[in-house]
Amino acid sequence: MRVLHSSDWHLGRNLYKNKRYDEFEAFLNWLVETIKEERVDVLLLAGDIFDTVMPDNLSQTLYYNFLKSVAKTACRHVVIVAGNHDSASFLNAPRKVLSLLNTWVVGSASEDVSEEVLLLRDPDGAVELIVCAVPYLRRGDIYESVAGESAEDKERSYREGIAAHYKMVADVAEQARERHGGDIPVVAMGHLFAQGGKTMDGDGVRDLYVGSLGYIGADAFSENFDYVALGHLHIAQRVGLRENIRYSGSPIPMGFGEATQTKTMRLLEFEGRTLQQSDIEVPRFQALESIRGNVQEILERIQALKEAGSDAWLEVVYNGEEEVADLNEIIQSELGASKLQVLKVLNERRIKRMAISDAQGDLEQLDVYDIFERLLDSKGIVEQQRVELRRSYRELVVAILEEDVNKGGGSLD
Repeated sequence: MRVLHSSDWHLGRNLYKNKRYDEFEAFLNWLVETIKEERVDVLLLAGDIFDTVMPDNLSQTLYYNFLKSVAKTACRHVVIVAGNHDSASFLNAPRKVLSLLNTWVVGSASEDVSEEVLLLRDPDGAVELIVCAVPYLRRGDIYESVAGESAEDKERSYREGIAAHYKMVADVAEQARERHGGDIPVVAMGHLFAQGGKTMDGDGVRDLYVGSLGYIGADAFSENFDYVALGHLHIAQRVGLRENIRYSGSPIPMGFGEATQTKTMRLLEFEGRTLQQSDIEVPRFQALESIRGNVQEILERIQALKEAGSDAWLEVVYNGEEEVADLNEIIQSELGASKLQVLKVLNERRIKRMAISDAQGDLEQLDVYDIFERLLDSKGIVEQQRVELRRSYRELVVAILEEDVNKGGGSLD
């Protein structure tokens, strides 16, 4: 049995306000062909299918057209769990219809964890794979806050709640394996931040998820899981020293920080519970490049790309010593009639001088955490006091984000 693990598509995501529908469509078309060529039996999508909780019509069209196309291949099952960017109710709404296409959706945690344990059957009706389809677990899904709890207590309760949830689904899955045959593989899915996970600048994973808040260790996953398919981090990687706990990573770069990454998906081949793994490299559907340097270095690189006939999207970061007032005009003049597109020009000299009172246009370069750090600087808060202030601030941001998501609003990410 061949299983393909993917995650973090973020359909609908823009890059500096540039639409990426053509890129997403090219990826999904490639994925359908890959499923055919690699004879994939089961596709696992570990969350963040969409970039926002209210995806636009074009993103929805891409999603449903893809599922329809997969249903016409030899792939027997698609299992989808929600990520933190996804709306649980939106994903769940059509799941009864999608089940007719052997597409199984778990958008939110259930009080009865057995509902998250899926028994996937072969064409003869025998159970061939057990999937613990655990979606992104929000705080309210797994524990109730207690008045007077410290930030550390809440973090510990959250981590312990996640670990307890996985233990319960593991127990249910093991009982099912015993009923249907001890040689059936069990795969767990999840969307979370695992301890030690690697991230990159610009990958869209905010500090509120990748600091001390909400991470869990590899020991939270039962040894009875033959593989753990994770989503949330955009770099393909294993968790700890366990080769069978993996992030597939995002299949296309979410930002210029990921532009040099080789994007992959994980292909699993089970013979009973014996597992072999390999990577499938994802082609680059839109070239991205971040150019850094002084004016001469920037122009030389643009000229080299023009001569190569590149159609890359560019982020230009000026870090020279001289003040250049007409940097944008110089770059646009060099582009000429080429296929290159400059999506953003960043002047590090100006950014370094930027203060909280700067114009709103400059504040676009800062996220909510950068602004808070500037505020601490402006108030002269000493480092010893900042630790607790940062924790409290991050807790507030998490609460705002999760309340907004539950109401069907947007995302800070």
